[in-house]
Amino acid sequence: MAKSARNAAQGRRSRRWVWVLALVALLLGAGAWAYSGSISGNAQAGTAYMARVACSCRFVSDRSLEDCGKDKLDGMELITLVEDAEEKSVTARFPLIAGNTARYREGYGCVLDKWED
Repeated sequence: MAKSARNAAQGRRSRRWVWVLALVALLLGAGAWAYSGSISGNAQAGTAYMARVACSCRFVSDRSLEDCGKDKLDGMELITLVEDAEEKSVTARFPLIAGNTARYREGYGCVLDKWED
């Protein structure tokens, strides 16, 4: 009888953890939904900034892309940079949310590609 009481108590505890995890997931989802506009806007601005800065660093200052990555501001650690040497462009991406490309144009320096909504 003691074993069945112990098993029942363990079952209640494990169900409680499922409810706690479900509640945490629900709260995280609600927070992500509530702030999605702000997150998306900041990701767009950050990738646009980083693409232009890295493009200038790479094709105007002639530094390596790895060295240009050191110019990231605090909070931009998730932004990745990809160079296309043939096109003289740098693309900055924030995972699953935003990406922008800047291209070197003679006489203008690095210019962002047009955004498409």
